[in-house]
Amino acid sequence: MSTSLNPQAVAYARRLIQDGKIKNDAGHWSQHNPDTSKENAFLAKHEMEEYANWHLGLDTSKGADTKGRYHFPYGDFKTVHRDGLIAAKERAAQQGYRDIENAADELLQLLEKEAK
Repeated sequence: MSTSLNPQAVAYARRLIQDGKIKNDAGHWSQHNPDTSKENAFLAKHEMEEYANWHLGLDTSKGADTKGRYHFPYGDFKTVHRDGLIAAKERAAQQGYRDIENAADELLQLLEKEAK
């Protein structure tokens, strides 16, 4: 898989965090991660570029207009979730994507600072 950091998503997440659009949740990301029906509902009302903003990873081997191109989600299409960033960071570390791991960690630290 040729996945790399999606800098557009990092900038978008940073803006959301700075605007206070965060959930400092301590649950499991599986409880908050949008399922396929929520992803499809979002895409029915938004462009693929907006969908991309919610994913820290970008697989350039997949078509630009496919959901399969985007990996490492961190939010629910409304807010940045603490547990989403943790999950993205952990999965990126396990899969060897250091740039995504580092970006998720940086965003996590920013979220925790803003949540205080």
